[in-house]
Amino acid sequence: MTPNPPGMTLDFTRDIYSISRLTSEVRAVLDGSFPLLWVRGEISNLAQPASGHIYFSLKDEASQVRCAMFRAKRLLLGFRPENGQQVLARVRVTLYEPRGDFQLVVEHLEPGGEGALRLELERLKRRLAAEGLFAEADKRPLPAFPRQVGLITSPSGAAVHDLLTVLGRRCPALPVLIYPAQVQGAGAAATLIQALAAANRRAECDVLILARGGGSIEDLAAFNDEALARAIRASAIPVVTGVGHEIDVTIADLAADRRGATPSAAAELVAPAAVHLAQRVAALQARLLHLEGRVLDGANQRLAAVLRQLALLHPAARLERRAQRLDELERRLAETISRRLGAAWSRLEPRRIALLAASPERRLDLAAAGLNDLMRRLHWVQSRAVAKLQERLGRAITGLDARSPLATLARGYAIVTRLPDGAILRDPDQAPPGTRIAARLAAGTLHARVEAPDPDAEVSPRAAVRKRRVETPADD
Repeated sequence: MTPNPPGMTLDFTRDIYSISRLTSEVRAVLDGSFPLLWVRGEISNLAQPASGHIYFSLKDEASQVRCAMFRAKRLLLGFRPENGQQVLARVRVTLYEPRGDFQLVVEHLEPGGEGALRLELERLKRRLAAEGLFAEADKRPLPAFPRQVGLITSPSGAAVHDLLTVLGRRCPALPVLIYPAQVQGAGAAATLIQALAAANRRAECDVLILARGGGSIEDLAAFNDEALARAIRASAIPVVTGVGHEIDVTIADLAADRRGATPSAAAELVAPAAVHLAQRVAALQARLLHLEGRVLDGANQRLAAVLRQLALLHPAARLERRAQRLDELERRLAETISRRLGAAWSRLEPRRIALLAASPERRLDLAAAGLNDLMRRLHWVQSRAVAKLQERLGRAITGLDARSPLATLARGYAIVTRLPDGAILRDPDQAPPGTRIAARLAAGTLHARVEAPDPDAEVSPRAAVRKRRVETPADD
């Protein structure tokens, strides 16, 4: 047994902790006492070693704490942490035993405050750019000389004053129409979209300016709205934006056909300067006068050349020579026509005499007389045949009338049928009492009901014979 060092005694009644035991038990207490927490702070002392883990401190105005985020969680980050950045962290409270340091193990990290807004804004910009919403090829040129400019902004803001001042200075005669809209706060994006739709529906302007003054990223939130960007691209009228200051670039600026760094810059893009217009008009007028002078000089030169040529080639002498030649040709033409007509008449006269001798007029007269005789004979034969046919038709009609059942009905007889099947009754047995019957007379029809057969009614010999044949059974 080793003796105790001089001046030292052992006390077995006290529980003495080692540093390792102490830090281990403190860590157990911390790990079991706090659930997952959300904390907010500013990143400082950021370290990113080759292992892929990141280490940093989170601090506020009074305190700071060490933090560790391991590689598996860091790979899930949607942004790159930087010193000075405000963040929100989902953490576990623990103790790093080797150094005895109180620290937070970060499970999730996201930007806080304005940083989160900017991150979300950048994501939206990338998505819309990938869709081609900001493509330069689709943007329309602005009219060089607009007839009327539309302002989509707050009528009480500073931006509208700047716009009207610049437009009035650059082009005082340019008409301006204001479409009132809310440019900040809840519902601002919807009012901007409505004003843009109204401007397109009314089609009163050649170009529209969408503008507001400067402000924070929260103040400009309406101009970073996706629906507003799509409405700008769908507008049939070119849109120029002038939002905030030069460093403020919103999604509406990217979607617009042109962007002005400020509302005043947007007005300068739209309105032609009156001084420049006057200079341009003066230059065009001078050019027009110069071209007019050149055209007149050329026309005068050509006119002088034509007059000289006319003087050298006066048509009076040529007209006289041609008139004399015309008279000579007219005389020769008359002589030729007379000579050829005489020769033709000499050849035609013998043939005329021969044709008169062989004229078919007599033969035509004889043929006409024969034709008239044949026509008379044809009419006579036709009238005889028609009379015979009419006589036969009359006899046939008389016979038909005599045999017609209508004639029988006219003598007082009737055709009786059973209702509702319409069977013709020839025997009283076919219509027992209560049967509905219809009697067809010469001038109409009677409807009746059978009450009882008449046993004393006369039966025609032919009907009696028919009835006996029916009642007599056939021979075996």
